[in-house]
Amino acid sequence: QLQASGGGLVQAGASLRLSCAASGGTFSSYAMGWFRQAPGKEREFVAGIIWSAGSTYYVDSVKGRFTISRDNAKNTVHLQMNSLKPDDTAVYYCAADRYTGWGSFRPRSWGQGTQVTVSS
Repeated sequence: QLQASGGGLVQAGASLRLSCAASGGTFSSYAMGWFRQAPGKEREFVAGIIWSAGSTYYVDSVKGRFTISRDNAKNTVHLQMNSLKPDDTAVYYCAADRYTGWGSFRPRSWGQGTQVTVSS
C-alpha cells in the first residue's frame, strides 16, 4: 500500500514536500516514482528513485527544482518541490514497481492522489 500526503495550495516560488509511505512488503528491488496529472492533460512521470541504489530520474521541467529522496527506516519516499510554478499544478500520485528502466517504468501499485495547486 502507498499513502501519499503533503499537497496544498501555495503561491508561485514557494515549496512543498510530498511524502509517500509504503507498507505491506519489501521494496529493495523496487523503484518509487511520482506522477502528476493536470486537468485536460496526460499523466506525466515527474521523478523516480531506485529504492536500493538511490539512483534518480527527473523530467526536464522539474530538474533543479524538485528532489526525490527515500527514508529507508520509514519506508517513505519524499518529493521536495522548490520554486513552484503554476504549471506544476496537478494531482500528484506516488507509485511503485520493480525497476526495469525508467523508460519502461509503468508501475502497478499506486497511492491516492494529492492535490498541488500553485497560484500566480
